Amino acid sequence: MKVRALFALVFVVCAGLLGVAFYMEHVMGLEPCPLCWLQRFGFMGVGLVSFVAALHGPKSLGVRVYGMLLVATAGAGLGVAGRQLWLQNLPPDQVPACGPSVDYMLEVLPFMDVLTTALKGTGDCAAVVWRFLGLSIPGWSAVFFALLIISGLIMLFHRGNPKSQIAG
Repeated sequence: MKVRALFALVFVVCAGLLGVAFYMEHVMGLEPCPLCWLQRFGFMGVGLVSFVAALHGPKSLGVRVYGMLLVATAGAGLGVAGRQLWLQNLPPDQVPACGPSVDYMLEVLPFMDVLTTALKGTGDCAAVVWRFLGLSIPGWSAVFFALLIISGLIMLFHRGNPKSQIAG
């Protein structure tokens, strides 16, 4: 597969995942918690890096740079998903209190306070409101972030042959 095509595929996957997130919010009525918002930003970041890389069509060093950016962005998203999974598995008496919505926090708090509060998570983040094949939403996010990290690692360690091919 050509490097450019792999970056384009990563972009399409991220766009599809964001489409699912917006469907769940606007059609299914699931309100995203602060950690859900941060995971969306993670997918947006990976998608943006991949989109730019697909347009750029980088060669050897560029592929590695984009691969490193992809790994870093997806790694941050995986960390956020892991935090939410940890909150979801806390005993009920240790779950933090629910907090205000992200929209409200953005209206009344400085951005850094919103970010700090979002990263800590709230009781809303601990609620499991949907499952598919036994995994909650952050569980699926973690799976996809892990796959995206693997894609980025493939790019990072790409040898850069003249045809810009990966595995064939």
